[in-house]
Amino acid sequence: TVGVLGALSDTAGIVAAGELPSVRLPSPDRSLPQPLRHALLRRRSGRSYAPRAVPLAAVSELLWAAQGITAVGGRRTAPSAGALYPLELHLVAARVTGLAAGVYRYVANAHELSLVMAEAVTPALARAALSQQSVADAAVVVVIAAVEERTARKYGTRANRYVAFEAGAASQNLALQAAALGLATVVIGAFDDSAVARVLRLPSGERPVALMPIGVPA
Repeated sequence: TVGVLGALSDTAGIVAAGELPSVRLPSPDRSLPQPLRHALLRRRSGRSYAPRAVPLAAVSELLWAAQGITAVGGRRTAPSAGALYPLELHLVAARVTGLAAGVYRYVANAHELSLVMAEAVTPALARAALSQQSVADAAVVVVIAAVEERTARKYGTRANRYVAFEAGAASQNLALQAAALGLATVVIGAFDDSAVARVLRLPSGERPVALMPIGVPA
């Protein structure tokens, strides 16, 4: 597992927030040995992280696992009711080799990060998450948010259920990829929705669904 992280770290280049509005992520490495059975056996909720950085290429693998494009037409790694894709992923970076601290939005179609703000907001996010230490200590936090209206246009009042299904699939994909890479993560639902939205500057109509702090296990 250490070898996997080491191989990934060699692919990351330094990008400073403010130099570019978007950061092109390394392409997911299809050659990495990641048997599903091994990832399933290793997957556990991990809340303690070492004060170490994770490589940008590992972040690329995690985001792709959660919402990456897998087929022509924009089909993704997680199933979506009506292929409407209401989920939005936000990366709160604290310690990523090759990436400045800040808040980024994952652009699935381009497999890149769009800079939202070049500020270290992890402490504020941790406070919004009821001061959970795992959020404060994480190298990165992936925030799964949703624009429920995208699904509601077709499915009406069933939309909240379908969005929850999709968020569960995306979070499990990310957790399994983290296990395969030797990283620790946990799915957090205990937070102040409005406070998280303010910290991330989420647009109107987009709400946070889950937080996933990630880091090298302590």
